[in-house]
Amino acid sequence: MKRLIAALQFLTIIPLGKSAIYDPKGMVPFFPVVGIIIGGLLSIFDYIALNFWPEPVTAILDVVFLVVITAALHLDGLGDTADGVLGHRSREKALMIMKDSRIGVMGLLAIVCGLAIKWGGIMHISTHRTLLLVLIPAFARSGMIFGIRFLKYGRPEGGTGYDVFGEPLKWSAFQWLLIPVIVSIFLGWKGIWLNLIFAVLTITIIFYYKKRMGCITGDMLGAMTEVTESLLFLLVSISFN
Repeated sequence: MKRLIAALQFLTIIPLGKSAIYDPKGMVPFFPVVGIIIGGLLSIFDYIALNFWPEPVTAILDVVFLVVITAALHLDGLGDTADGVLGHRSREKALMIMKDSRIGVMGLLAIVCGLAIKWGGIMHISTHRTLLLVLIPAFARSGMIFGIRFLKYGRPEGGTGYDVFGEPLKWSAFQWLLIPVIVSIFLGWKGIWLNLIFAVLTITIIFYYKKRMGCITGDMLGAMTEVTESLLFLLVSISFN
């Protein structure tokens, strides 16, 4: 329970008092559970908002809710990663740019496009809306575990994600990912589609990071979460009729 609280304090602004434990690697397996909690709160907020506003407005408010509850942690990573990684800069130059607190045009565009995609996806979820709002944040945060497990950390001198790296994660670190996977079965074919999209996105992003940078950083983990979350919302809203 203490590790879950630590994970919640790391990834959200939910007030839970002072953490009694500092175990960065121990909290990583609980990222999917944190995602479920975020998604659960989002679905409650969405249900209430729909009683007052039409779906387009509610979808915007849902996106704002996700930004606020995470204190824009992942968005900051997306902006920094876009500024550094996109383009033809060397690995060292890209890492230096990502460390700069200022945001560039590429980073701003990535954030705007990511939020727009997320809004469009949420607005057009027509079936299983409540359950998808719970599951997608869980899948998105689960992706970080794969990034930590399969890529080395790019800042040996220290950084935002330094403490969660070191010895490779054990396979038991993925155990809580089974919750969204199993629950998604109740979505029928859409659940299969959701798992397939998640697998393809995760493999693609890790492969891109490996080829482009040969490593990963805390910013890149945040970007991975944002990209996965936005595209999951977009692609599960596809109508095959």
